[in-house]
Amino acid sequence: MIVPMPISVRGFVTLMAALCMAQAAVAQSRTSSSPLNSPNSSNPAGGESPTLSVVDWLQRMHSASRQRSYIGTFVVSAATGTLSSARIWHVSEGDLQMERIEALSGPPRSTFRRNDKVVTFLPESKVVKTEKRENLELFPNLLGNPDSSIAALYGVRVIGKDRVAGFDADVVQVEPRDAFRFGYRVWSERRSGLVVKLQTIDGEGKVIEQSAFSELQLDAPIKTHALTQMMASTAGYRVEKSELERTTAQREGWSLKAPVAGFKPINCYRRPMGGDAQGHTMQWTFADGLASVSLFVEPYDAQRKPREVLLALGATYTLTRRLVDKDGDWWLTAVGEVPPETLDAFAQSLARAR
Repeated sequence: MIVPMPISVRGFVTLMAALCMAQAAVAQSRTSSSPLNSPNSSNPAGGESPTLSVVDWLQRMHSASRQRSYIGTFVVSAATGTLSSARIWHVSEGDLQMERIEALSGPPRSTFRRNDKVVTFLPESKVVKTEKRENLELFPNLLGNPDSSIAALYGVRVIGKDRVAGFDADVVQVEPRDAFRFGYRVWSERRSGLVVKLQTIDGEGKVIEQSAFSELQLDAPIKTHALTQMMASTAGYRVEKSELERTTAQREGWSLKAPVAGFKPINCYRRPMGGDAQGHTMQWTFADGLASVSLFVEPYDAQRKPREVLLALGATYTLTRRLVDKDGDWWLTAVGEVPPETLDAFAQSLARAR
């Protein structure tokens, strides 16, 4: 049984670098007064859609998400009807990437990022959480320069032209070549390639999550020193620092009996379990260039009476499972923007290596 959950409990994640800690961009739930133009129709804003390979399209989107400065309001909506919105400021100056994200729905929350440093302010509890994130959740989540293996996993075709938040956009269909990943319909701003709207499509062709800017200012004048000062203003807050330790799955005693098609290991960390719990949690992350899966493994604690469940939150699924081992049982939480069958494949393949 799949249990739907309200989208407001989830951090915004995946649309682009601007939404590196939060899923991003904003689902515009208006009804368009005109259908998408066909790929061969005329476009007053300028020219035919470029003919690019899947790697070229994704590289163009990826580069735009890191090179443009902008301010915008976005909304994320799920097929269940849940809706969340946020305001984002993103600035790019050479190698410096900075962001500020203000939640407009749900509990108050302000998140700042300066390259790999992330600081989240929770005003209601007067808590500030700090951490480092090396592999931020970009869309597309490319590992450096994309290679030809992505073309073996996804195909791409231009299906039309549209306007989003006042910007002309090419509409690109990214189609998975197997059942281990979702498809995407992407609105790419015509001049820069920036992703301004994104739909996640399941195996039946249904939109299960949508994100889009409802208002966007490209190349907005944003002062990095002002964001830096706001990010450092922790007076009156209790600062909680996330203690991540780089490790390897092999060192932690874990391996996959068989790889899950197209997913490559990205990183592996361990962190204290927190509270009164003893031991550490291992986080092992995989990605295929667009989708990612994280495996959280910790010692099984019978006193907590955990339940094996499958939860759905828009395009994100969470699977929990008890792993039986002769030297002691473990508890797995697998999370990813992938079909539940993919999480099950990871759970079936994960095994102790020692």
